[in-house]
Amino acid sequence: MTGPHPDWIVPDWPAPPRVRALVTTRAGGASTGLYASLNLGAHVGDDPVAVARNRARLRGALPADPVWLEQLHGTEVVDAGSAPSLPRADAAVARRRHAVCAVLTADCVPVLLAARGGEAVAIAHAGWRGMAAGVIETALARMDVPPAQVIAWLGPAIGARAYEVGPEVRDAFVRRSSAAASAFAPHGDGRFFADLCALARERLAAAGVAAVYGGDLCTHAEHGRFYSFRRDRTTGRFASLVWID
Repeated sequence: MTGPHPDWIVPDWPAPPRVRALVTTRAGGASTGLYASLNLGAHVGDDPVAVARNRARLRGALPADPVWLEQLHGTEVVDAGSAPSLPRADAAVARRRHAVCAVLTADCVPVLLAARGGEAVAIAHAGWRGMAAGVIETALARMDVPPAQVIAWLGPAIGARAYEVGPEVRDAFVRRSSAAASAFAPHGDGRFFADLCALARERLAAAGVAAVYGGDLCTHAEHGRFYSFRRDRTTGRFASLVWID
């Protein structure tokens, strides 16, 4: 294994020593132009040769190939230890050593989960649709660990002052929990600014996860470091990964 690029992020959370996690940034890759430079998304129009080189660069910092998902903004969860190639899902769990769970994002919230005892990890791709449908809760359930014994870390996502949504988004959350209303700030003409990380925290708390970290990096604001679909439309994807060492 080679080491991660110096700009990549190692989550600052009190996970047990055997739990490892990593978040890539735009740095350290072979892609050019709108995708510069470490685009890991094979579905966004980038040169496939460059994406393959980027994934090989990432693979050098991991114990095994990540289980890449065909993400659909839904609630399907796969076991990274036995998943088929490119499963259609938005979350993955692992109990087996060196089974690498991964999601690709460019504004949605990557939610990393770990059992305090280190026996299970999970990751969820939590955009507003998947989060409203329950992807975080589904990933937690598949861990088969009491939620009070799970810690969470929220990766880079679009910030609350950059994510404007319509009333249907607010309604999708408030219908399930009135507490979600505090994550929406009116923005005129019936629209709102939505705080995705606050919504993720609310869903985690409601599910019984009290220890939640991260959520302080904005993809939209940090152009040079993160991809942002809302900001650029044509852009790459960065990866968030978690595994048991």
